Amino acid sequence: MPESNKPFSFLTGRPAQLVTLFLVLQALALYGFSRREVVPNIRPLSEFPAQFGQWRLAAEGVTEPEVAELLRADDLLNRAYASPGGYASLFIAYFKSQRTGQAPHSPKNCLPGSGWVKEVSEIVPLEVPGAPTLHVNRYIVQKADDKNVVIYWYQSRDRIVANEFEAKFFVVADAMRYNRTDTALVRIVVPVARGQIDAANNNASQFVRDVFPRLRQALPQ
Repeated sequence: MPESNKPFSFLTGRPAQLVTLFLVLQALALYGFSRREVVPNIRPLSEFPAQFGQWRLAAEGVTEPEVAELLRADDLLNRAYASPGGYASLFIAYFKSQRTGQAPHSPKNCLPGSGWVKEVSEIVPLEVPGAPTLHVNRYIVQKADDKNVVIYWYQSRDRIVANEFEAKFFVVADAMRYNRTDTALVRIVVPVARGQIDAANNNASQFVRDVFPRLRQALPQ
């Protein structure tokens, strides 16, 4: 019998296979999200250390009410730290669950809305003590005469993810396997002084190396 005359031969085509895969993933996601969720307990981010490595708390940042309402995070941290080499700001938005539509907002969408123009956008590896190599987003952005190095990533359990679509995939995977959808967006901003990009990059990398062990303690594993 010719292939075209076989019953259900259309199911062997590429489009049908993709649709089937989508339906299977959708069914698995619905199953994972239908079970009662495990929501980890964490200490308030306000208890995050005021000093670590060479960094000392310089100022508590203020998150505007409209920004907090937009983010809908369960806990927020917004701080500036100082070291002999310069300054760095640390922003953490923690979400206990993403089942009700709460989810991190990508800085790559928020920064242009605040007037920052992207000059560099890349994923870079960073070596940190006692952990596998981190792959994080690195942006260089400018607004008027101000220029910043921005590093950010998504942190769930013991996983660090740079790509937001990959992070969403792992939400489904964690929901199915662990009954968990908690995650955190971690963003670090280092100002570029007098055009010294290399110095700002080095400061940002050093801040990540110093703060990461504390993040692993503060956020659920």
